[in-house]
Amino acid sequence: MNATGTVTVERRIAARPETVFSFFTDRDKWLSWMGKDGEFGFEPGGTYRTNVNGDHVAEGRFVEIDPPKRIVFTWGWAEDSMPVPPGSTTVEITLEPVADGTLLRLVHRGLPSPEACAAHEEGWAHYVDRLATVAAGGDPGPDSWM
Repeated sequence: MNATGTVTVERRIAARPETVFSFFTDRDKWLSWMGKDGEFGFEPGGTYRTNVNGDHVAEGRFVEIDPPKRIVFTWGWAEDSMPVPPGSTTVEITLEPVADGTLLRLVHRGLPSPEACAAHEEGWAHYVDRLATVAAGGDPGPDSWM
C-alpha cells in the first residue's frame, strides 16, 4: 500500500490474455475463482453484485471493458462492517501478453485506510491465485475462505 490508498497485485498466468479476460466477463467463469453467487451486467455502466465468500457481498459498476487488455470496475461492500461502501473504490485490471502467458496487474485505488488496504491486498492475492489456477486449466478447489 502507498499513501494514496492503493493496492497493486501482479501475477503471471499460464494462459493467453483472451482466456484470462474471459474470467472477468462471464458469470460462471467469474464465480469459478471468486464468489458464491452473483449477478453481473458485463458492459460499461452495467452493475454487479456478488456474494464473494458467504459473508461478504461486493457491489459496483463496470466502467471500462477493453478486450482482452483492460477492465475497470468500481468496488465496495454492501452490508459489511468495513468502511468501503459499494462503488466507492476502483479496480483496474490490465492484461499484458508475455512469453509464458499473461502478466495480470490489478490496481485497487481509493481505499480509505491502511487496514482496508491490508485486507484488500490479502483478498486480491488470494483470489488472483485462484484465477491463475483456473485460467491455466487447473482446478482451484473449494475456496478456503467460504
